[in-house]
Amino acid sequence: MIQTIITFIIVFGILVIVHEFGHFYFAKKSGILVREFSIGMGPKIYAYSKNATTYTIRILPVGGYVRMAGLEDADEELKPGMPVSLITGDNGKVETINTSHDTTLLNGIPVEITESDLEKELWIEGYENGDEETLKRYEVDHDASIIEADGTKVRIAPKDVQFQSAKLWQRILTNFAGPMNNFILAIVVFALVGILQGQVPTNSNQITVIQDSVAAKAGLKSQDRIISVNDKSTKDWSDLQDAVSSRPGKKTKMTIKRNSKKITLQITPKSVKQNGTKTGQIGIESTMTKSITARIAYGFTETWKLTTMIFALLGHMITHGVSVNDFGGPVAIYAQTSAAAKLGFTSVLTMLAYLSLNLGIVNLIPIPALDGGKILLNFIEGIRRKPLKPETEGIITLIGFGLLMLLMILVTWNDIQRYFLK
Repeated sequence: MIQTIITFIIVFGILVIVHEFGHFYFAKKSGILVREFSIGMGPKIYAYSKNATTYTIRILPVGGYVRMAGLEDADEELKPGMPVSLITGDNGKVETINTSHDTTLLNGIPVEITESDLEKELWIEGYENGDEETLKRYEVDHDASIIEADGTKVRIAPKDVQFQSAKLWQRILTNFAGPMNNFILAIVVFALVGILQGQVPTNSNQITVIQDSVAAKAGLKSQDRIISVNDKSTKDWSDLQDAVSSRPGKKTKMTIKRNSKKITLQITPKSVKQNGTKTGQIGIESTMTKSITARIAYGFTETWKLTTMIFALLGHMITHGVSVNDFGGPVAIYAQTSAAAKLGFTSVLTMLAYLSLNLGIVNLIPIPALDGGKILLNFIEGIRRKPLKPETEGIITLIGFGLLMLLMILVTWNDIQRYFLK
């Protein structure tokens, strides 16, 4: 149990850090202020500030986020009547605004807010020390910080460093960078798996036959090459896999090359149900190679193979309907982590790469609140030559977020029933 929990936290943490670091890095390069980089959700347990960004660790290890200036839905507002304390610098401008009741600033000036502008003109108006006879205005430094209600200290968000102030191509790249990092992680981890395993499957039509399988009983032998299925050429393992899986329970003609001879066999693939779909299997595996080049290239070949499989599954879901059983949430990941942890380090790495690839692809689906939805809105802005109204974009994002939360609840409950209430 402890091993599974620790593995789950590490795997989830790596996925989140890598994904969010993509957004973080390209936002910084685009001149967008990243106010907070958080690992975990919920109450803060640690915070550290450097180079205009506050790095936090939060108590729930199931997510994380990058807070970019101008994109926070629940930004800390200075409302009329709010008591704050201000620290001013040598130039007389406000450098720190404290809104937290749990944080005390030495030499802080107590002020009751009447009005403020922390985006454009950068000022605060209010009554100092409870003196309601004199209204005082304070200029706010461009790089001032605000201490939020929970004690987190972040930079204020002037207009010039907000997300919408960056160029359109920079915003597109910033939104795409998260999924891009997940693809890179998958490639790197699969290459590491290939190196650690010492051998990897070849993508050839040469096969290894599993003992007592349909293929063995039909007369197939290891090192045979299946060069065609139902007279359709199978040049590599991917072609062969597709051809066999598409014929569950159907008599199938296969042309075999054994040494220099060609042999024709009739084989009926066994029908096996996977993800609610019948698929054909005959009990063969790809041949293996110990080539160091192939083992490193496994990062690319396996990522590409799984990418095409995931897109094929998404296409099947679109054409044949979507079931909640097609999805898996944190509970499913936990269950898979438990199984992988028992099988060893390389199994955990394989799962990490697979999850990273899935996260990257799913995030590019053009649904509001996902990165793909944000990129779609960016392209719409490019076509219209002007952005959507913030209110309109906010409503679209809120609807998308609500639908995602509903899906997450359904998926989580379905996962609990599948894995723990059988």
